[in-house]
Amino acid sequence: MTTSASGAATEPEASLAAPARRDAEATKAAIIRAARYLLARHAHADITLKAVAERAGVSAPLILKYFGNKDALFARVMSFEADVEGLLDAPLAALGHHMVHHLLTGQAEHGADPILRIVFAPLHREQGDTLRTNFRTQVVHRLSERLEGPDAGVRAELAVGTLLGLGVMYGIARGPHLRGTPVAEITELYAPTVQAFLTPP
Repeated sequence: MTTSASGAATEPEASLAAPARRDAEATKAAIIRAARYLLARHAHADITLKAVAERAGVSAPLILKYFGNKDALFARVMSFEADVEGLLDAPLAALGHHMVHHLLTGQAEHGADPILRIVFAPLHREQGDTLRTNFRTQVVHRLSERLEGPDAGVRAELAVGTLLGLGVMYGIARGPHLRGTPVAEITELYAPTVQAFLTPP
């Protein structure tokens, strides 16, 4: 603590930086969410920084300040690195249950899930190839490296494909029976199907 010229005690300047950092991180997260939302509904070439800014509730110059340009922003959005850690954060024996619950919770509570944007790759022409490559290397390959036994690559693709099917029905088709069922109940019903690819008998 320091003392001002008037003799009043003041907090160190460093302590004032923390809220600003938190605000900056929250703003960056809002921008990325907005870009993801638009990327799931429009071709990459048709999305403007103005549209992202309006969706995020910020100014376009602020996006440039944080990300540099549109390409840099969408390079972040098309990467799965930040999502896969949470998706695969469980022991192998319980991973199917965790993956299903993680996907459904993201949809139910945040309107998004960690991997579903891969289904929109055909919208994005050459950027779609980037999305596919990132998905294969950052999600499917990383999962396959954790699997034991034969055919790990095929089993990883089947497990992720099964998970995507649930995500499409829950988050895109929005099946009314599925949406009306508690997440915990769906997880118990669906997780064994995913787990069967991860740890086959």
